[in-house]
Amino acid sequence: MELQGDGFKLRTWQLQDATALQEHANNSNVSRYLSDRFPYPYTLEDANFFINLQLKQSPVTNFVIDIDGELAGGISLEMRGDVYSKTPRLGYWLGEKHWGKGIITKATQLICGYGFAKLDIICIQAVVFDPNIASMRVLEKAGFIKQGILARSVVKNGEVFDEYIYALYQI
Repeated sequence: MELQGDGFKLRTWQLQDATALQEHANNSNVSRYLSDRFPYPYTLEDANFFINLQLKQSPVTNFVIDIDGELAGGISLEMRGDVYSKTPRLGYWLGEKHWGKGIITKATQLICGYGFAKLDIICIQAVVFDPNIASMRVLEKAGFIKQGILARSVVKNGEVFDEYIYALYQI
């Protein structure tokens, strides 16, 4: 499966993505504001384990951000259960050499359009740790609204952060 963006595409994961995934993800600046399930350091074993999980997706909700035929990052709509079964959580990361080019904003718009068209959902949520102003801007440019702030609710690398909750509703 492939979704065409402007200067990139979102595509399904492939086993041969492991080396590029490990190279881009093994960066403390990339993992700094992500949940701890995105490990740092990021090993080739981590990459292979993750990719093998993605090969079994149905429907596809986790995509490679592909720039010029190479993995540059990842973006997903994490389907959840219970009362959140119709509200997936958006997650994304991009290799540092591609930052500041507007790619994540466009990729966010693309995957959200796909999600509302193909999945039985009512809302897409995203969470951002308070120092990550760039990610807040990405979400706002993509049409998300800030729903609230959970003060001092997360700990990452020994630091306590506020968690900002954003949402996008189908228009």
